[in-house]
Amino acid sequence: MKSLLPALVASLLIASASADSSTDHFKGEPADTLSLAVANFSEYNQQLADLLGQDELSMEDLGTIHELSYTLENALQKINEEADAMAVDLEEVHLGSETGDFERVQSHGTDYLEAAQTLVP
Repeated sequence: MKSLLPALVASLLIASASADSSTDHFKGEPADTLSLAVANFSEYNQQLADLLGQDELSMEDLGTIHELSYTLENALQKINEEADAMAVDLEEVHLGSETGDFERVQSHGTDYLEAAQTLVP
């Protein structure tokens, strides 16, 4: 039994390494714009929900979930970047409204609303 253990461990490591290399290359769908990120976020969350709603998950399902996660991560990263920019624009609107700076409110308000309406139509 002890002589089989090293061979078993080596086999598992090789299998694990080859499984990792087959999935590491997957990049997910890009999220170059906020609207694309929101669309991918919605679509891929629904796919994830459908898979998680099953009574049991197969190894194939786990592989699919692994691939979905890349696209979801890309989408979340873009959404977070855009939300940060929205917060800056909103703060500029706020500060402009306090100081009576109509141009500041108008320009930053327009940018803020454009992004905000992409998140919540």
